Amino acid sequence: MSDNESCSTQLIDGDGTFNASGIEKFMKEVKLAECGLSYAVVSIMGPQSSGKSTLLNSLFHTNFREMDAFKGRSQTTKGIWMANCTGIEPCTLVMDLEGTDGRERGEDDTAFEKQSALFALAVSDIVLINMWCHDIGREQAANKPLLKTVFQVMMRLFSPRKTTLLFVIRDKTKTPLENLEPVLREDIQRIWDSVPKPQAHTETPLSEFFNVEVVALSSYEEKEEQFKEQVASLRQRFYHSIAPGGLAGDRRGVVPASGFSFSAQQIWKVIKENKDLDLPAHKVMVATVRCEEIANEKYTLFAANKDWCQLEEAVKSGPVPGFGKKLNSLLDTCLSEYDVEANYFDEGVRSAKQNQLQEKLFQLAQPSFLAVLGHIRSATFDKFKEAFDKALNGEEAFSAAANSCIGLYMTQFDEGCADIIIEVANWDTSKVREKLQRDIDAHVASVHSAKMSELTSSYEEKLKVALSGPVEALLDEANGDTWPSIRSLLSRETKSAIYGFSAELTRFDMDEQTRKNLTVSLEDYARGVIEAKAREEAGRVLIRMKDRFTTVFGRDSDSMPRVWTGKEDIRAITKTARIESLKLLSVMAVIRLDDDDTDNVEKTLAVVLVDSSSSSAKNRSIAEVDPLASSTWEKVPSSKTLITPVQCKSLWRQFKMETEYSVSQAVSAQAANKRSNHWLPPPWAIVALLILGFNEFMTLLRNPLYLFVIFIGFLLIKALWVQLDIRSEFRNGALPGIISLSSKFVPTIMNIMKKLAEQGESPATNTSQRIQSRSNHNPDTADSAMSSTASSSDITSFNNNAEYTSPSKYD
Repeated sequence: MSDNESCSTQLIDGDGTFNASGIEKFMKEVKLAECGLSYAVVSIMGPQSSGKSTLLNSLFHTNFREMDAFKGRSQTTKGIWMANCTGIEPCTLVMDLEGTDGRERGEDDTAFEKQSALFALAVSDIVLINMWCHDIGREQAANKPLLKTVFQVMMRLFSPRKTTLLFVIRDKTKTPLENLEPVLREDIQRIWDSVPKPQAHTETPLSEFFNVEVVALSSYEEKEEQFKEQVASLRQRFYHSIAPGGLAGDRRGVVPASGFSFSAQQIWKVIKENKDLDLPAHKVMVATVRCEEIANEKYTLFAANKDWCQLEEAVKSGPVPGFGKKLNSLLDTCLSEYDVEANYFDEGVRSAKQNQLQEKLFQLAQPSFLAVLGHIRSATFDKFKEAFDKALNGEEAFSAAANSCIGLYMTQFDEGCADIIIEVANWDTSKVREKLQRDIDAHVASVHSAKMSELTSSYEEKLKVALSGPVEALLDEANGDTWPSIRSLLSRETKSAIYGFSAELTRFDMDEQTRKNLTVSLEDYARGVIEAKAREEAGRVLIRMKDRFTTVFGRDSDSMPRVWTGKEDIRAITKTARIESLKLLSVMAVIRLDDDDTDNVEKTLAVVLVDSSSSSAKNRSIAEVDPLASSTWEKVPSSKTLITPVQCKSLWRQFKMETEYSVSQAVSAQAANKRSNHWLPPPWAIVALLILGFNEFMTLLRNPLYLFVIFIGFLLIKALWVQLDIRSEFRNGALPGIISLSSKFVPTIMNIMKKLAEQGESPATNTSQRIQSRSNHNPDTADSAMSSTASSSDITSFNNNAEYTSPSKYD
């Protein structure tokens, strides 16, 4: 058999014979024995031709035989049939019981109906009670006497098990399920209370043996699509029905699946031996049926009444003036007509059905009543909010505005309720009034909370603005007066804020303790702002330390950039800069917002980090404990610690590493400056040159041609000196200077020669033109002028080109 196909068999035939061989074959086909305890049994009971088989087929995808409506209403299911569900976990077995009240068995032969119902309750985890919507309240149609008998006999025959009774209300009318369900549950509870019980279960509640669930379905014939959707939704509740929280999640006394066949056969055997069950008297049955018909007729006429329909439609849009008077008149008319027509029937049944009719009429009219009441409540609430907001905007005190508005609009609500009261129904409006009171109180509390939150946020923001910037500036310029200045700032700004805050609180009605708590909270917030800012700045302490070091180390007392000329004491300047940076670290290490905050953080840091190289530190015992090898400061709680001793030590190590380069650069600059200031030979070398070179000097004086050659050489060397910038090249040392000059010497010589050649051609041309012009006027002086001009031009051009037109040192 496919997993998507349902298998069915007749468990008990119409004569009450148990089909043992059929159930065994059925169990093998569905592999029930493999399920252990993971299976569920569902059965359905109800009147004949009430659509039980149709419901099961739609709900569980079974294939029970259904009645053909075109052939008339007759008995379709005989005995008890069983099938397995498809597509539902766990394995679920469904039993379709023969309908009750069938004409085929006759009025007196109802023993099988009782036996089958009792069997279903005994073996099923879930029992569906199929009933018509209009049958709710009817003793026979709703199977209530039958349930009463079954309850009593079941407790006498079997050990009780937890069974779920799922009442399925068919062909649901406009009456909401929320109104039908309480009536049905109340009737079931009444039946249970009236059933004689054994001594052991005298006080046992119904919920100990049964879970009662109620569901409503639309008409299958008139609203088929809606019916299918509702059935599909109901089907979902049978998935994992035996799991905790499921329909049969708390069942008890489950028989293992392999023993289900034998257990069911023995239960049926015991039931067959008890035939002393009775149904209610025929007279009561007739009265029940007829009074039910009259009541349904009157209910239908009332529901279709034009005046009622207009009244029902009118309440959807808003309050209806005179609603209570109009509805009272319609209800009185309907109930009076029922009394006239049902006057000759059994008084008990007549009164019961009248009460049921009245309850149904109340259920029909109550939504309209509640709608009108809701309109009044909503309108009153909206008016209250508007008036309350207007009163607050008018600078009226909060408490006075709230009390006056509440009193006024609660009185208006009471006046509106008096106009819609239904005398016969005696509906209570106190719950709606309480809800309105709760809504108003909640709105007042919400506005109060919003106003207080707005006020608190405003002053907190003011404190944040007043504290954040100054605290950041003070911490940036950290010194010995930083925390006293911060404490003074905190005290001043907090007192100012609390003064204004307390003045604003006088507009609100609150006790002194609450007022004090709010001001304390504001003070705590101010401290929190400073602590948060301090922690934020502590996270950037390394950057601050390096900036402080750079400022002190790189600038003099006049804040001018320091020039390393060789006269500065770099070691002393470095120590001073580090001490200043250490002071900043000590200020940032601990929060000191209380006047009695005392610590030795700065001293500890100075001794361990700065004076560690001094002679006293060197003589310390090796066994002495490092003060910074700890996660807490002495006499400082952890809540006030921003930077722990261990972190300070690590930060200082990193700080020294990152500032070492600046110190080395200063040392190098100072050394280079010293070298640049001592580029000439020593004095003794100059004296030696003068003494040893005296003869050569005299030779030059005797021979002027040598002076001219030396002069030309001097000009060339000077040009090379300027172009190569020899002084700057040798500032970094002799070897780097020689290497740099060797790479630039040849290109510089070539460039000078090129410039000399270009300058030599240009002046010669210009000079010849001038001489030619002059020769026309003075031929005697032409040759001498040309000669002298050419000579001076060559010398001047050489000097100019050598000093100003040769390539730069970077070419």
